[in-house]
Amino acid sequence: MGLAHAVLTMVARDDLADGGFAHVAACVEAIRTVRPSTRIETLVSDAKGDAASLAALFEVRPDVFNHNVETVPRLQRAVRPSAGYARSLGVLAAAKLAGLTVKSGLIVGLGETVDEVDGVLLDLASIGVEIVTIGQYLRPTSHHLPVHRWVEPAEFDRWKAIGEAAGIGHVESSPLTRSSYHAKQSAEAVTIRTS
Repeated sequence: MGLAHAVLTMVARDDLADGGFAHVAACVEAIRTVRPSTRIETLVSDAKGDAASLAALFEVRPDVFNHNVETVPRLQRAVRPSAGYARSLGVLAAAKLAGLTVKSGLIVGLGETVDEVDGVLLDLASIGVEIVTIGQYLRPTSHHLPVHRWVEPAEFDRWKAIGEAAGIGHVESSPLTRSSYHAKQSAEAVTIRTS
């Protein structure tokens, strides 16, 4: 396929002792065997914070380690009932400590305040996250949380400016932004700024 940048995503594998992290690590190695020049980004769960599971992925050194905080601390239980904000920050901090390029993201329009999103950006900057994505929440089905509000484009621009001023290397922020949106360009922007 000749991919320059591949994003490996996963569903949470709570049925596996390691949360599926050994499989993701094996995929990284398999891609590198076939095409060593492909940059690999892994978008993974929090592995329930299990250090051994995380270490299996850290060892193969994905070019970008991505784990999304998804929302502000106050809304975590409603949005991510099986995860936690503090645990997610711990996973991201561990990836940074392992020397990886670290990425996270959140969706807005779920009832968070502007100040709460500002706080998440400051939290992510404080642990060294280099890439952040911010996008508008879209309700996938009637069984999901409703859209609380439609965020104006100027607010996304403001968050980009705040995040980058706080030290995040690149903030991809717009209504249509998702975790993998402009993933290659985002990684290159951080590489250019930090090299």
